[in-house]
Amino acid sequence: MSTVYIRFAVRGFDALQRAPILERLIANAGAPTAVADWREEAFRVLAPAGAPMPSVAGAVYQSREGNPTAEGVQSRERALTDLEGVWVCVATPVNLVAGMSNVTMGEQGILSLSVREAAALAADFNRVFVGAGVKMIASGSLLLCVFDREMDVNTHEPEAAAGSDVFDYQPSGRDASRMRRLVSEIEMWLFDHAINRERAAKSLPAITGLWLWGGGAANVELPRPDGWVTGLDPLFAAFGNLAAFPSDSGSGVVVSAHRPGSSEWHETETRWLLPAVESLRTGRIARLELSGGDRRVTLTKIFNWRFWRRPRPWWESYGIQ
Repeated sequence: MSTVYIRFAVRGFDALQRAPILERLIANAGAPTAVADWREEAFRVLAPAGAPMPSVAGAVYQSREGNPTAEGVQSRERALTDLEGVWVCVATPVNLVAGMSNVTMGEQGILSLSVREAAALAADFNRVFVGAGVKMIASGSLLLCVFDREMDVNTHEPEAAAGSDVFDYQPSGRDASRMRRLVSEIEMWLFDHAINRERAAKSLPAITGLWLWGGGAANVELPRPDGWVTGLDPLFAAFGNLAAFPSDSGSGVVVSAHRPGSSEWHETETRWLLPAVESLRTGRIARLELSGGDRRVTLTKIFNWRFWRRPRPWWESYGIQ
């Protein structure tokens, strides 16, 4: 059964705005469903039957493309052979704010790096933390921490903690203390780091920490997706940009960084949402999944039977206040 799974952002700088087309679709769909792990759901749309989902970091590690290293821009084969990594996690730059009794991550506390910034941080990390059993590599603008042994630790993706006290999102498990200690050492390393001084000069928020998440075995085999993918999510980007939609319909995953109603949402709407609705209407696909935050709305070809439902603000269906 062909499915298009569209994942969109629910957070943004600007105020919440109505998105009439999306809201009309939600009104014609079934009740929203709670989502525990949207990547697992989306992966099942593409995966061969029974294929295990790799960790986010494991997928990035295996798909690495021209990573800068501590010695400069070298061949990726030489750089990664030297790492001898066993376990790997994503290291996302964040801006955390310490209060009197808590530490919070703002709604916009998840930061982006340039390729140059990522390469510079990886190089300096490997200089400062030499002999610590962990190295850092930059995969484009993404950072990965590569450990020399398996880590028994459970983590949360940074989006889960955005806008919250981060205490409830700390690593857990047998090796959690080692990871928390590393996180604290990273915070001290980043304080007054040259990269942060450069960012301050450009009025960019400081990188106060690296959020470690999405970990798993470094040596994993990436399954060949049975469908197409597009977007910048690190897991699905690991499979390459295979989109040939809507000219070649079939199952696919779209990961959009745009929030409904934002000035950029029109691109997602015209390039992916409306063609998916047309493919659903004509029977080229059987299901359309609209996912955001911890909710998902499902449409099938019979969605147009519910014409009597009045649209309401899209964020009410996705648990956004």
